[in-house]
Order: sequence, then structure tokens, then C-alpha cells
Amino acid sequence: MTTALVLAAGEGRRFGGAKQLAELHGKPLLAHAVATARAAGVDRVVVVLGARAEEVRAAVDLDGVEVAVCAEWAHGMSASLRCGLRAAAGSDEVVVLLGDQPGVGAEAVARVRAQGGDAARATYGGAPGHPVVLRSALLARAGELTGDAGFRDLLGGAVEVECGDLGDPRDIDTRDDLEVMR
Repeated sequence: MTTALVLAAGEGRRFGGAKQLAELHGKPLLAHAVATARAAGVDRVVVVLGARAEEVRAAVDLDGVEVAVCAEWAHGMSASLRCGLRAAAGSDEVVVLLGDQPGVGAEAVARVRAQGGDAARATYGGAPGHPVVLRSALLARAGELTGDAGFRDLLGGAVEVECGDLGDPRDIDTRDDLEVMR
């Protein structure tokens, strides 16, 4: 079973508010990542929320999506990832997407999933990015995650898959970032 896991639990401190709800091309920022996950041909979609979870739930179409609320969201991305992986228990493969990367599409997910091994990750012009695909052997190591780095320290042997021709990997971290994407 394959699960797409969309991480969107942060408070948007640098953004100055709930960036998940910032409008981009007529819909909330998080809706772009959810649409990518839905279009990726996976069995399940799990969205991890944290700060302002109820506000985000009320404003973003999450029909058919499982929501995991991470009480420890303030402890960084690894806490959100651990929460999401618990929700995705039983999956053989997890595709990790970030809720603030509207330029990453289902084509990148398909290309990265097509690679073998315990893990594969998209690169853009050689720079590591998302999606990241985690398979059983690496999923078993989720308990080792700490801080705000996610699986970064465990991805040394990941197959790198160039996706620069398929999308724009930029994160929306500030209001200026959002304006550039518009």
C-alpha cells in the first residue's frame, strides 16, 4: 500500500500566519499539495496538521483525506513526520510532500516512485528536494527522527531522481515568496 503524506503542521512564523491558507491561484496553498497527492495514484492521502489545525480544516477541502493532528508540531518537522508515519502505519511505501510547495506535481511523484531501493528523492538541478519516497526498511527507522530535519540524516543512500524539468521546488516560507510564485 502506498500513502502520500503531506506535511502542513507548522505555524508559519516567518510567513506571519497560517500560510496553509494563503491564496495562490484562487485556492489555499495547502490545497495545491493535496491536489498533487490525490493525483499521484496512491492508495491513501494523509495530511498532517498542527498549529491552527481546526482553522485549516475548515478552509481547505480535505474530503477523502485522512487528517492527523500533531500535538508536538512545535518540535519541528521530525515530530510532524513521525505523527504522519504513525497515521500511515501498514504502508509499504510513503511519499512525503510538503504543504508549502505548490510547484511540485504528480509527475515528480511518479518519477521518484518509479525508482527502486529503500528511498528515493527528487532533486532539482542537483539540489535535494521533495517528493521523498520511503519504503519499508527506512520506514522502520522513523523512531530515530529528531529536530527539524525530517529524514534528511537517514537519506544518505537514497536514489536521487532529477525532476527539475517537471516543476518548481520552491517553498513558500514568507509573504515575499508567495508574491514571487504569483
